[in-house]
Formats: sequence, C-alpha cells, structure tokens
Amino acid sequence: MLTLTSLCAGYGPITALEDVSLTARRGEITAVLGANGAGKTTLLRTVSGLHRARSGAIDFDGTRLETVAAERMPRLGLAHVPEGRGVITELTVEENLRLGGLGRGGRVSSADLSRVNDLFPVLGDRRAALASTLSGGERQMLVIGRALMARPTMLLLDEPSLGLAPRIVAQIFGLVRTLVREDGLSVLLVEQNARSALSVADHGVVLNLGRVVADAPADELAGDDQLRHAYLGF
Repeated sequence: MLTLTSLCAGYGPITALEDVSLTARRGEITAVLGANGAGKTTLLRTVSGLHRARSGAIDFDGTRLETVAAERMPRLGLAHVPEGRGVITELTVEENLRLGGLGRGGRVSSADLSRVNDLFPVLGDRRAALASTLSGGERQMLVIGRALMARPTMLLLDEPSLGLAPRIVAQIFGLVRTLVREDGLSVLLVEQNARSALSVADHGVVLNLGRVVADAPADELAGDDQLRHAYLGF
C-alpha cells in the first residue's frame, strides 16, 4: 500500500534519512522504531508532504507522493497525526473533530461524528467542552479522532504514547488495533516506546541514524535480544 524506495531527506547539511526502503502493507500496523534522532518523525513528515525528499520514491496505492502538496493528502486517503497532540484549544471538542472532515473536501456527516464518539466515548461526553480543558490522554484521542474524520485508508501516527500514563497508552493502542481489525485501516506508527508498539504491530522497521537496520515481523523483532538491547532499549 505504501512503499518507500531509497528515500533520502535532510535539513541543510544534515542527513536525516539515507537510502530508506520499506513497505507498509494494507490492513496492518507497521511500526517504525528507534531512538531520538533516528529519523522517525522526518520519515512521516516526508511521506505526508510536510518535508520534501532529496531523492527516492514514495508510492501510495499507485500514486507517487514526492511532489504532492500536504493539503491534498487527505483526499488521497492519508491522514497524519503529528507528535505533540496539536488540538485547537479555542475550539470545542466537536469543532476540532469537524475540522478533520474538511480536509477531504466534502461535508462532515453525523455518521462520521458518531463513529468517532463510539470509539472515544469521552469525546462524545465532552463534545461541547473547549479542547483546552482536556487531559493529555483526551487530547491524543481527539487528534486521532480528528484524523479519522477524513476517512483515511492509512493513518500516520507519530509518537502517540509520548507523555501518557501506561494505562492510557494501552487504551489508545487497543483502539488503533480495533480500527485495523474492524475498519481495515492501515497504520504507519512511529514510536520510541518499542515494547508497546511491537505488542500491537504486525511488522516493524528499526531506524538508526537515518538508516534501516532491521525490517521484520513484529514478533521476530521483539524476540531478538541482541537487536532489542542495541537499538530499542529493552
């Protein structure tokens, strides 16, 4: 579904991604793992058009993405949830969700809102509350819910566990797994919390200093003690 071939990207003289090739398959969670500075966030930003590749190819369902503008991505079926839980605090929960539906250029339906509220009941309970009043975990649910309003076929998730309690992390990852199982969603998940990511992922790719050092089924990566100790920190 999403294939990167010999992808290179960077910032000025700094190379962030070097000759990165990987495939994220339809209906699966593909985890991209590695330490801070490995190039994980740059990879997602390059796929979603927020950062331009220096070279290489990005193919999404037969469409080449290297020169596609970021604002066109939702219409192609890609939704990016950046790191940092960027809600619009001056708007209500429901207003934030409705903004997500505008990216695909169509009307926001009550069915879309109902689906998100079923997945994240707290958002339905607090739909009239300002986003500024939400907890960290609730904000993470809101930004994922907002992305789902665009009806994506692939979700790009950047560090969804960052700063959250383990119980909330487990809840969010469980919901992502539900979306894959029930809706056929495909997910490219960037995570530093390798243990949690591998527990829900189908496949894993490990980056180190911008290069792929491992690419294998998630259970194989989790069971490789040498790899885990060298690159994943557990």
